[in-house]
Amino acid sequence: MIEVTNAQVAVAKEKLKEARTRQKSYADKHRRSLEFQPGDHVFLKVSPARGVRCFGIKGKLSPRFIRPFEILDRVGEVSYRLALPPQLSH
Repeated sequence: MIEVTNAQVAVAKEKLKEARTRQKSYADKHRRSLEFQPGDHVFLKVSPARGVRCFGIKGKLSPRFIRPFEILDRVGEVSYRLALPPQLSH
């Protein structure tokens, strides 16, 4: 009985691995890599709590992205330093 259960677990793991690989291949077909250069402008995504505090609007109507900011330089592989106004910078 234990051998049967172990065999079923192995089959389930293999099926999950196949499904994960198939889903990854579907997702990768539609994904494109984005790279930005210093001087480009991007929108900044803000959390709902930050939106309430900075913009006075709460709930569903709070902004998800705020105006375009200039990229100053690239900090990491996917992180950038932006020219933020004093009220948004730490």
